Amino acid sequence: MSVRLPVRGRPGMAPITPLTVGDLKGWLGRQPRALARWVAGTGFDATPGSVCLLPGEGGALAGVLAGMGGTADVWSYAGLPEKLPAQPPGGGYRLEATLPPAAAGRAVLGWVLGTYAFTKYRKPKRTFADLAWPAGVDQAAVRRAAEATFLVRDLINTPAADMGPAELAAAARRLARAHKARLSVITGDALLSKNYPAIHAVGRASARAPRLIDLRWGNRGPRISMVGKGVCFDSGGLDLKSSSGMLLMKKDMGGGAHVLGLAAMVMAAKLPVRLRVLVPAVENSVSGNAMRPMDVLRTRKGLTVEVGNTDAEGRLVLCDALAEADREKPDLLIDIATLTGAARVALGTELPALFCNDDGLAGRFLDHGRDEDDPLWRMPLHAPYRRLLDSKVADINNVSDGSYAGAIIAALYLAEFVDPRTPWAHIDVMAWNVSAKPGRPVGGEAMGMRAAYALIETMAQTR
Repeated sequence: MSVRLPVRGRPGMAPITPLTVGDLKGWLGRQPRALARWVAGTGFDATPGSVCLLPGEGGALAGVLAGMGGTADVWSYAGLPEKLPAQPPGGGYRLEATLPPAAAGRAVLGWVLGTYAFTKYRKPKRTFADLAWPAGVDQAAVRRAAEATFLVRDLINTPAADMGPAELAAAARRLARAHKARLSVITGDALLSKNYPAIHAVGRASARAPRLIDLRWGNRGPRISMVGKGVCFDSGGLDLKSSSGMLLMKKDMGGGAHVLGLAAMVMAAKLPVRLRVLVPAVENSVSGNAMRPMDVLRTRKGLTVEVGNTDAEGRLVLCDALAEADREKPDLLIDIATLTGAARVALGTELPALFCNDDGLAGRFLDHGRDEDDPLWRMPLHAPYRRLLDSKVADINNVSDGSYAGAIIAALYLAEFVDPRTPWAHIDVMAWNVSAKPGRPVGGEAMGMRAAYALIETMAQTR
């Protein structure tokens, strides 16, 4: 993970002038006629993402016009690193516009995210020019968000052969060491003796032992607990996925990656919170000892679960971790998981589904998502659907016998393992860009993480 942050401004850096479609005519009217003709001749129309290089004396680059939307969001400048020359005069670029600090911070973060490339297995295809820090920007906040996003992307993009339960635990250990956090890992059959039977049942079929990663940091302030689904590869188990359904399953540990990235932001900011992060890390495989359809599993909470489908394994590992997180009565409990295709059918791949048992908490979460250009959409915990999880032989089934409301059914299953009095948010996330957009290449993606951080930061500041 290599994050290319902005630098101190230098004389001669090429100015970037942001323009909306509405701004363009007035701007052209204030320029020398020759320059106005040049811009018109390039076809630049100031639509978002459009760029015009301005000529200077002797053919040098005098500046850049960048088409923008109505407001500066995180993605306004994200396409520029790819589009602009990597070796401009002065060695880089500066933002000519005078933006409020928050807007400038979002613009700079977008630029930095636009320089991301996954380079674990090949050399980077290109280098990028420097950008000067604008005045007033919270540089530490940009660094935290960028480094956490790069961490999440790198973890998800790494193939399952190199990102199994042990490697995910190693990533958590590196994070813990960097921030002087405490880390413990329960591995293999020790999960049974420590009473995490559902995590063990899902992961026992793999040659790579299942484990529960447990990170703690901080000793004052509100209790913030986070649980992330860490299924490092999901074959579907005995209810085997198709080849196309299995293709992206290296990303099924995306929830675990998200909570590690979120924890990195919290710890880097030294927020006054008592943080706990739990990641059940498993591989859902096929072997002679794999869990079977209609097996009945015991869980940490004491509830018994009938396995209606072995491919609904994420909720099985989460339920043990949620029960443990809830035991400490946290002031906020967040879980993040690549849990259901149904959430993607409802909201598409770019908008995470938020389920929450507290209307006030949900409203704050959504507000922060809008403020941070990191949106979520609330979906209902519709209690009457709980009957669809009834089992004839156990306390609950892990799936319904129908094909409707799959994301709600999964959230209601998880709700069984959380005290209704605990403020709880469940985020069902894609964690993957299926198509490239400025600053968001195809591959692993952090979604909802900056919104969650803003929520936690606000809680820490108001307690």
